[in-house]
Amino acid sequence: MKVENKTVCRAADGEVVETSWGWIVWTASRQVGNSTTMTFGRVTIRAGQENPSHRHPNCDELLHVVSGRLEHSLAGEWTSMEAGDTISIPQGVWHQLRALGDQDVEIAICFNSADRLTEIAV
Repeated sequence: MKVENKTVCRAADGEVVETSWGWIVWTASRQVGNSTTMTFGRVTIRAGQENPSHRHPNCDELLHVVSGRLEHSLAGEWTSMEAGDTISIPQGVWHQLRALGDQDVEIAICFNSADRLTEIAV
């Protein structure tokens, strides 16, 4: 089976979003141009940093820890996670994570919408 180039996003070609706490590389979404139903990305949280509390009002999220250790807050309840762990985050639920220890955290995230929305807590 031949895969058309427009369906493949090479790691080096992802859409990079720099933040104060790390960065995200989006490799599948409507904006990236290779999906009309899902969003996929890789996130790096710098050691000792945390992302802001936020929610996705239009989609569920799966978050999978690739490397490192973190604490994840889901609706205000904190849970420790490490490489190999996965959490399912329901649509509209506030969540946040922080990297533990002196190692950056690498995670993979997937949403059931090609046009995920994000609201940051004020």
